[in-house]
Amino acid sequence: MPKKQESEILVQNFRDLVKKYEKFGNNIAFKYKENNEIKEITYNDFIQDIKSMAEAFLKLDVKRVAVIGNNRYEWCITYLGVETAGKIIVPLDKALTDIELEKLIKRSEADTIVYEEKYDKAISEAINNGAKIKNKICMDNVEGKDIIQIKDFIEEGNRILNSKDSKYKKVKLNSKEMQIMLFTSGTTNEPKAVALTQYNICSNITAIEKYVKIHETDTLLSFLPMHHTFECTITFLFGTYSGATVAFCEGLRHIADNLKEFKVSIFVAVPLVLETMYKKIQRGIKDSGKESLINKMKKLSNLLLKIHIDVRKKLFKPVLKQFDEYLRVVFYGAAPMNKETIEGYNSLGIELIQGYGLTETSPVISAETDYKKRPGSVGLPLLNLKVRIENKDNDGIGEIVVKGPSVMLGYYNNKEATDKVLKKGWFYTGDYGYIDDDGFLYVTGRKSDVIVLRNGKNIYPQELEFLINKIPYVEESIVFSRDKDVTDTLIKAKIVYNEELIKKALGDKKESEYKKDIMAEIKEINKKLPTYKHIKEITITTEPLDKTTTQKVKRYQEIKKEMIAK
Repeated sequence: MPKKQESEILVQNFRDLVKKYEKFGNNIAFKYKENNEIKEITYNDFIQDIKSMAEAFLKLDVKRVAVIGNNRYEWCITYLGVETAGKIIVPLDKALTDIELEKLIKRSEADTIVYEEKYDKAISEAINNGAKIKNKICMDNVEGKDIIQIKDFIEEGNRILNSKDSKYKKVKLNSKEMQIMLFTSGTTNEPKAVALTQYNICSNITAIEKYVKIHETDTLLSFLPMHHTFECTITFLFGTYSGATVAFCEGLRHIADNLKEFKVSIFVAVPLVLETMYKKIQRGIKDSGKESLINKMKKLSNLLLKIHIDVRKKLFKPVLKQFDEYLRVVFYGAAPMNKETIEGYNSLGIELIQGYGLTETSPVISAETDYKKRPGSVGLPLLNLKVRIENKDNDGIGEIVVKGPSVMLGYYNNKEATDKVLKKGWFYTGDYGYIDDDGFLYVTGRKSDVIVLRNGKNIYPQELEFLINKIPYVEESIVFSRDKDVTDTLIKAKIVYNEELIKKALGDKKESEYKKDIMAEIKEINKKLPTYKHIKEITITTEPLDKTTTQKVKRYQEIKKEMIAK
């Protein structure tokens, strides 16, 4: 009988995960900067702190613990401390307004919150307004009669852990009951509370491992907000499951520096960040006057790749100044990315691996593998999931539905919403897409975003937005429809342009003149499209579009603003 691989020794819950950490011992689990100095935490220390947190939560007899703050070590030990104590964790978006924070604390029914100092006033106000928070645990050194400092909390848990009063070893986890409550980002409506199990997430991690490898020698940069399931599952949980090091980014402005300082080999990002960085690379090439030479070098390196000679990193080292020599792969997801951008990165020697999923699926549904990629697709469905396309149109496009162990239990306290998306074990994603003959999955857009014309034809806004965003001085765009009259629908675009770049390209002009210039570019795009997809009207602005913390455009809010302005 073949020897069972370690990944199949079944990490079914987070206690199994913590047990797995033991093999990494003195390896570095986390890195972060403090007073301009890099600090390190080993796996042994990480394990001890998780158990101490769990023990302290058990003493407090908590039921549900909300956590809010920046990506940091205290966030991670809170998450696993709560989970290994068999309690419910509620990660909250660090960008919530005070009103939204109060609302979600109440909806979550949390009795305890672990937080950063800046949220103290908002949390106190929420308690005054009826939130059932009994315990406030601050990640920072803040004193107050109603505040527990996390360092004291860990010390108390550690003391109990080594005493006869310890409860940690007696806890029996139910891996298939709700222990994670995640609120959706709410790009179109009120966020829903997704009920996930430890088994949901662990089954996703072990399935992802079959597609992409993270090694003990890798360092991942934790940049996306930790409350979001993509960052939490991939960077934090999959990263530590693999024995790698997780380094905490200091912020958007520090990405380039942190990639080098932490010697990052894996970067987990979203398309907007990667596309912005790629445009910067392209501008640098153009400004250097070496565009023609670089294109010739790309052709040469691509030819050499066919005979398994890879010289891209050496050849394009001057071009990739904002990256580091250690970077070997970029994982990205949360939204589709322009095919040309993907191919552009790959031709320069930066390997991109795309994944697709939703909060409700823990999150990954499909991913490219280290060896099987198809630019434009979102990869192959994970081996432990069933994926099909339902209600296909003439082009084979329909709704993506999925079934398997990582699909949520449902929406907490919302049977009506649950019944709309969960049918006989199948989760209806609300995304439209298709599967090609080789099994690669493609996402064409959200079901709610599709523009259905009166003649029955469908327009997928993202397809047009990709084309608009290729204009060098365009930062981002959103395509939507408005009724022109009772028989016609007009396709409109809101376009955000970069003031500095447009001046460089077109000279210093009035905005009304820029609008004419951009409309001329749109007309060129229209020439390549069937008539029914033509963009007939635009508005332009330098104001960024409203987004979630994972940089998804809040389409509903943007369209509503446009309609009011009209």
